Amino acid sequence: MAKVTTLAGEIFEPELPGRLLRIAEEIRNAGGRAFLVGGWVRDALLGRNCRDYDVEVYDIGQEELLPILKKYGKTNLVGKAFGVIHLAMKGESLDFSFPRTESKVGYGHRGFIVETNAKLSFKEAAYRRDFTINAMGMELPDLTLCDPYNGIEDLKAGVLRHVGAAFVEDSLRILRGVQFASRFQLTLAPETIELCRTLSLSDLSIERLFEEFKKWLLKPGKPSLGLRAFLEIGLDQYFPEIKPLDGSWENLGRILDNVAEQRVDRCFGGICLELTEDQISEIAFAALLCGNVFVDMFPVAGEDAASMKPAFVNIPEVTKVAQKFLGRITSEVHLMRNVPKLLSGLANLDYDSVPMDSDMRWDAVDQGGLKSLCVLLRAIPAELLASTRSAILGTTPNKPTTDFAEKYIQSAARLDLLEKAPEPFLTGKMLIDLGVKPGKQMGELIKESFELQLDEVLETVDDAIEWVREKINRQ
Repeated sequence: MAKVTTLAGEIFEPELPGRLLRIAEEIRNAGGRAFLVGGWVRDALLGRNCRDYDVEVYDIGQEELLPILKKYGKTNLVGKAFGVIHLAMKGESLDFSFPRTESKVGYGHRGFIVETNAKLSFKEAAYRRDFTINAMGMELPDLTLCDPYNGIEDLKAGVLRHVGAAFVEDSLRILRGVQFASRFQLTLAPETIELCRTLSLSDLSIERLFEEFKKWLLKPGKPSLGLRAFLEIGLDQYFPEIKPLDGSWENLGRILDNVAEQRVDRCFGGICLELTEDQISEIAFAALLCGNVFVDMFPVAGEDAASMKPAFVNIPEVTKVAQKFLGRITSEVHLMRNVPKLLSGLANLDYDSVPMDSDMRWDAVDQGGLKSLCVLLRAIPAELLASTRSAILGTTPNKPTTDFAEKYIQSAARLDLLEKAPEPFLTGKMLIDLGVKPGKQMGELIKESFELQLDEVLETVDDAIEWVREKINRQ
């Protein structure tokens, strides 16, 4: 079994398909060399398994490689221009490619001329890669490290550094820097920051942007370090909808990290919350945008803009800003619908005391259940929110309720509001049985009775039925 010495000096035996090792032996016997490249190498040095096996083949051509691969499974030439051969085997799939050079000739990420050349050296081929930590290779079958740009030293030092001038040919690498900083807890090299600042994201599709944001916010890591890279590059100018919380980017970073931690620990006071992938994504993006919620500044009437005072947050404006940002990076409907709802839910709370049961029920109707809001609340330090809200009100703050989120969660659980909103006591069938004909009146009765139900005026189904009878008799 091939072994790797990790950065920590430990011996690690990474998961490798036996067939891949046999293929590498055959490639070597045919006069070629096979290297695992990219993320697999980086992860192995960190002592992590990775099942994305990208193999670059040197010193033999496609005509020699294809007969070898066909012995092991079905081959498919995925990108003729890129020389990528996909090998599908039972239970596994592998990608084999040839070393190549890329030349920027047009606009966007498709504006490249790609030339494969099996005679390139590993160093020449690795020059087209983005960061030094991704420009390493391990030659199969022995996993001998090839590191022409000192990626291992950067990985040890926790530094994310671009390989060379070709970095500027794909502007997506700016956001890749952000998500790598988060996932691997790295800081950007000063020269890489300066280079990133010269690039624009305007040529990128929303699909490509969204993938990098998801990796930043949703893959395991420390999102606050991604935020630091985001700010160092100056992306807050390109995405002005992302704002500091109460004037502090550090506060926003704390919240992003707390949300990431809660994807692992979802139990609060004995209550464990199961989240769908959509809900996890909604909470993460709401956290990224929550700086828009708590302080909104407006000039005092009759005075100039210099006399700005805190005012209640403009919830419609928060919704508009969130939708604008999401519309720039994604077409996923659930995010466009639910992230603004979560932000509105945050803005509606005062944080000095847990809402009354009736208010909790109304919140649940707005949110479609309070589970996601509870998780987001727990990520935001209650003392920070209490002091911020007091500043908005212009009052001296009471001692903040430091366990506000836990109390809110307990109340939501007690009222059975975590998973879903309350259902109306009255149904159309009940009203028909009471003599109400289908139509506008029926809808109005259900709506009015539901509002009374949420306000605890009507506490049972029998109360609602009696209320309807009285209402009909008065007409």
